[in-house]
Amino acid sequence: MPKLGVNIDHVATVRQARRTIEPDPVWAAALAELGGADGITLHLREDRRHIQDRDLRVLKETVQVKMNLELAAEAEMTQIALDVLPDQCTLVPEKREEVTTEGGLDVVTHYDRVKKCVDQLLAAGIEVSLFIDPDEQQIATSKKLGVHAIELHTGRYADALNEKQQACELKTLVAAGEAALNEKLLLHMGHGLTYRNVIPVANIDGVGELNIGHSIVARAVMVGFQQAVQEMKALVNS
Repeated sequence: MPKLGVNIDHVATVRQARRTIEPDPVWAAALAELGGADGITLHLREDRRHIQDRDLRVLKETVQVKMNLELAAEAEMTQIALDVLPDQCTLVPEKREEVTTEGGLDVVTHYDRVKKCVDQLLAAGIEVSLFIDPDEQQIATSKKLGVHAIELHTGRYADALNEKQQACELKTLVAAGEAALNEKLLLHMGHGLTYRNVIPVANIDGVGELNIGHSIVARAVMVGFQQAVQEMKALVNS
């Protein structure tokens, strides 16, 4: 059964809408742990649109489960990761104009830039994952970069317009997952997963970790954060 990484970014999004002190993502992380989260995921973006540097520092001191920091493969963000030393860093693409991450990091095109970041993180003893599209060339290049894991972008599956398209995208994820396992890479998946679509992805052979944020935060508005995490955990384990 996959482990559940709970992304708390959008708790901070609500806070930043008013530039106030609440809701606090640190509190959300504690409630997520009580709800059964196996990890806490947060994305410190270069534009600081949600998670702030203070959040990262406090979470490093308080999170009791695996802490997964998502970041761009840029010098400033790499140095912050080296200063904080999270358990895992996941390198992701960033565009300032995007609402959310629109696709995987192209590690083939940006190989040299990604390698520089990966090498620094690995040298510091941080587990490194790459958020990539379910593409065999991206997977093979990830292996070449020497990372521990890949996280397959599940957005196309999540955005499928009908059952036939969703089934097709699920097959793509299954095939990419097999390719990753053949490369001896740890297999993670995430993006756009919800209470309605997570079970087929959770049941893919070899998936070790799912990272889910927006859907959990949305449910938490209605039922509370701990319960929202408990409900997602139950689906992932079903």
